[in-house]
Amino acid sequence: MPMTDRIRTLARLSTPWGFPVLYLGWAYLFWAPIFGSNTSVWEGTNLILFLVGGASPLLAGLTMAWLTGGKERVGDLGRRLVDVRRISVQWWVVILVFWPVFNLVTAGAAIALGVTDRPITVVWTVLTDPATLGFMLALGLLFPAIEETGLRGYYLDRLQERFSPLVAGVINGSTWAAWHAAFVFFPGYYANTSYDPQLWWWLPSIVLHTLVFVWIYNNTDRSILAVLLIHSVMNLSGEFLGLADEMFPFQLPALALVVIVLVASGRLSKTSVSRESEADTRQIA
Repeated sequence: MPMTDRIRTLARLSTPWGFPVLYLGWAYLFWAPIFGSNTSVWEGTNLILFLVGGASPLLAGLTMAWLTGGKERVGDLGRRLVDVRRISVQWWVVILVFWPVFNLVTAGAAIALGVTDRPITVVWTVLTDPATLGFMLALGLLFPAIEETGLRGYYLDRLQERFSPLVAGVINGSTWAAWHAAFVFFPGYYANTSYDPQLWWWLPSIVLHTLVFVWIYNNTDRSILAVLLIHSVMNLSGEFLGLADEMFPFQLPALALVVIVLVASGRLSKTSVSRESEADTRQIA
């Protein structure tokens, strides 16, 4: 058997677990030297290492898609990344308003419960300062595009072929959280943002965010564009509103309540992913 065929067979047999091995392994291979550095992650060699390691969601997604489904599966990722027709008007509204409304409602609750008297401080420099705006656009659009193509576009589909949307989302989100945990230890990563995450509330929040993304993804015909946009709105709305530090742990139970409602109402159970994809069937045949 040719080496390429052996690799393809191994990739199919390792599905869905081959993705997190490649995704996390590649990232931490390049990120490890950054952890003990005194130089900002945004400078010099550290920036190069960060960007190369940070490409792991896209790299792992495209590699595993090609190995398990060939050009057709890779092309499908591209189509779902740009096809606006998968998103109905109703879901465009949900995508654009969900996080701003969530942030404003929880801000009101924080005031009412005495958590903080100033839950938000609008950061106008996000819009007026070119350097800040450029960074925020990269953080809000480019990085989510790299993440969502592999994490949701490829990996979530493979998980939903075996598990329910809820279980698949928890696994997907936990993998994503394991990747993001490194960011807390990167010197200067959050220096230009109002965000200062603590692992105890941030990691479970990432899993809950993922379950919201699963809800969006499965109701927009597996649109990568849809989850990219809601990911972007989440990042950008939080930065623009300038959420107080007290708000982030306070939002954790509120986000858990949203997910509980989605699960209890059956809204998280819908999926269009079959147990065995057509691409896999053709490859095996």
